Amino acid sequence: MGRKFGSLTKVRNIITYSLSPFEQRAFAGAIKHGVPNLFRRFRGQVFRVVPPLFLCYLVYDWGKKEHERLQRKDPKKYALESA
Repeated sequence: MGRKFGSLTKVRNIITYSLSPFEQRAFAGAIKHGVPNLFRRFRGQVFRVVPPLFLCYLVYDWGKKEHERLQRKDPKKYALESA
């Protein structure tokens, strides 16, 4: 009825090469190139990510402490009841 997905059109003068996934090495150079690249990328982004996260943590911590402080009862309001 129709063509398969890989052969929908006929293109001339374009050559494509492909390598089977079974012939590729999936982790070629992962340790030799990947680990140093990880440290390089980490150093490049750490000063963009850490300060906002630290600031957000400080705001969050302050909010939790303030909430706990506001939830406590004031002992001065109940000083006359204990008599």
